[in-house]
Amino acid sequence: MTGFLGRRVAQGVLTIALVSAIVFIFMNVAGDPAILLLPPEANTRDIAQIRHALGLDRPLYVRYVSLMTGFWFNHQVKSFRYQDPLVPLILSHLERTLILAAASVTLSVSIAIPLGTLAALRRGSAVDAIVRVLTVLASSVPSFCSSIFLIYVFAVKLQLLPVFGLGVKNAVLPIAALSLFQVAILLRLFRSELLDVLTQDYIRTARAKGVPNRGTLVRHAFKNAAIPVLTMTGLLLNSLVLGAVVVEPIFAWPGMGWLLYQSVLGRDYPVVVGATMIAAIIIVFVNLATDILHVWFDPRIRVA
Repeated sequence: MTGFLGRRVAQGVLTIALVSAIVFIFMNVAGDPAILLLPPEANTRDIAQIRHALGLDRPLYVRYVSLMTGFWFNHQVKSFRYQDPLVPLILSHLERTLILAAASVTLSVSIAIPLGTLAALRRGSAVDAIVRVLTVLASSVPSFCSSIFLIYVFAVKLQLLPVFGLGVKNAVLPIAALSLFQVAILLRLFRSELLDVLTQDYIRTARAKGVPNRGTLVRHAFKNAAIPVLTMTGLLLNSLVLGAVVVEPIFAWPGMGWLLYQSVLGRDYPVVVGATMIAAIIIVFVNLATDILHVWFDPRIRVA
């Protein structure tokens, strides 16, 4: 296990470094941020001054090393647009994104597991058919389309929920928009895995010994069917952090996705690189936690 963790941590560090370098290069190729920070009537001298003040006149590799050193060690790197220290700025927005992600995952699992169980136990019935049709529809609609639909129904027509801003009510629509796709994927996967588990020999043996159906489901079927769902949940949690870039700007939810969207438009590359690195750290951590939970759920899984 120790060797496995060491390799995964090393791979994660390498991944984060590569992601930061690639994003940094792309942001610098995209254009000069000094032009966007100045009014249209600014002359060449004004642009040169702002570029010097921001350090944009230095070589590319010097700026990258300076950004990485300042970001990880002294936290003195500031946003071009907001002029705030980079790490506190990103973490303050990340907190709001994690609220949406945690609520979406919790809601998705709470809905997918019971409905997936119901559909599997009533395979071929009308309930199973309805659940399968709804999951196909939910997984086929992009998140920005479902966001607009939710706004139209619950904010415009019914006027039950607000669209923009912070607060419990303001979070309902973003969470719902993020959860629709997750529920569909987890429900279909759990239904399929549970159907497969219920046909295994040890399930038939347990039933032949007189174990009640509920005991068979809880003690044997659920635990084995949950292993692929656990993997998918980790992947979906990663996609929620990245998918917030689409959903948060629609609802003006000031999370990291909204901050990243605004920073890309303004070519605020310190924020873009920093937010991308933090997102990569989250993804690496979630993947590692998922692998560890695999071993805990199924002792037959061993890592070298």
